[in-house]
Amino acid sequence: MPRPCKRRRVRGRPSAYYFKPAGVPKMELEESIMSVEEFEAIRLKDHLSLDQSECALKMEISQPTFHRLLCSARKKVATAIVNGEAIRIDKSN
Repeated sequence: MPRPCKRRRVRGRPSAYYFKPAGVPKMELEESIMSVEEFEAIRLKDHLSLDQSECALKMEISQPTFHRLLCSARKKVATAIVNGEAIRIDKSN
């Protein structure tokens, strides 16, 4: 039986929860869904330029877990940009 998931601290909330390519109707787009935790990982590491260990401490998770979140978030952003998809940040968490 796997360990229960530890709650992750998220301090920054996005000002917008949906991003899409200009000029394309929303109905015609595929969506990449990003969790709030993945958003927070990108915000801390790429926007605030913090060290990975600092980011993990701020989110109260381990460095390997932070790294997995960051890799997942970056892959979703890259895929959305390359394929012209929309990015939706899931605010249910």
